[in-house]
Amino acid sequence: MTALDHAEIRAMGPSLTESLRRRYFSSPGNTAISLVGGALLLWIVWTVLNWAVFKSVWTTPDGTSEVCKGIDGACWAVIHQRGRLIIFGLFPYEEQWRSTLACVAMLITAILSCVPWFWNALRLAMLWVVGFAIFYILMRGGFLGLLSVRPSEWGGLTLTVFIYAAGILVGMPMAIAFALLRRSELPVISGFIAGLIDGVRSLPLITILFAAALIMPFILPGWLQGDKIWRVIFGFGLFFAAYQAEIIRSGIQALPVGQEEAAKALGMSYFHRTTRIILPQAFRNALPPTINQFVITFKETSLVVIVGFFEVLASGNAAYGSGEWSFAYVEVYVFVGLIYYVFVFSLSRYGAYLERRMRVGQH
Repeated sequence: MTALDHAEIRAMGPSLTESLRRRYFSSPGNTAISLVGGALLLWIVWTVLNWAVFKSVWTTPDGTSEVCKGIDGACWAVIHQRGRLIIFGLFPYEEQWRSTLACVAMLITAILSCVPWFWNALRLAMLWVVGFAIFYILMRGGFLGLLSVRPSEWGGLTLTVFIYAAGILVGMPMAIAFALLRRSELPVISGFIAGLIDGVRSLPLITILFAAALIMPFILPGWLQGDKIWRVIFGFGLFFAAYQAEIIRSGIQALPVGQEEAAKALGMSYFHRTTRIILPQAFRNALPPTINQFVITFKETSLVVIVGFFEVLASGNAAYGSGEWSFAYVEVYVFVGLIYYVFVFSLSRYGAYLERRMRVGQH
């Protein structure tokens, strides 16, 4: 092998074996720690697989918990028997196909949102409005031969998806309006919005949900009260808007001042400056914290149980709450945790993809 060949190999960097040796086995101490840590990791993986897969029970032919008595593994039969309660809540059994189609509609909406053709404010807004309308029509019913199902009978994963999607649809326009109004040159408007944002952010979400569900009926006239779920969604959206407004405002503040001044010099109106120059770049700058806020908001949907709505976590508690399945709470929480993991991990991966795409677009 010539000197040139050695130079080319060095330019390619260390091989995988060499990299592992340097990182984990570079000294006797590192070697000992790596071996002990690897053995511990293998033991943990084997223990989890042994409990969750090899010694577990997956179905219950007779519909009872007797099949899980005396086993050393997981009793996934509770999911087989009570899974519908976790997914659909108290939605009528014969109508649960509607709840399934509603969730599929929202999933298709989310997938279409990833298509670059929809990355336009009007198209994206219309997509989510139509998708949410289909979701609500399927869930609510009351016409076209569909049985009317009140929101008080909704629950499980479908209720979580509904509250999350509705909260984002209500909260995002409010967040944009709050961010722009806080930058207003009129001190009265900017001061009022700043006080509103800071006031909402200083309160726990539970307090806002409790006030929206139970206090507002005593304040508002009857014609303005609406259903409890819509008051809760408004409170949920307001809380999201207060945090998202600051994220958007930070994205606006990161823009060079000269861009807006140049737009003014060209005679562009405030509407065109905002929608075509400021907001697109602000959302790109604020993309990482926006994705993080979406993730946090999805997890916060579990708090609606405080006002009497049985979302996926509360439905999971009800699934093992009966005396027959009370021993299988670990399996239920693992299943619910996997649901949250799938949603949150998907959001984070899509956010990472968008960040990479946005960076490419800047060059």
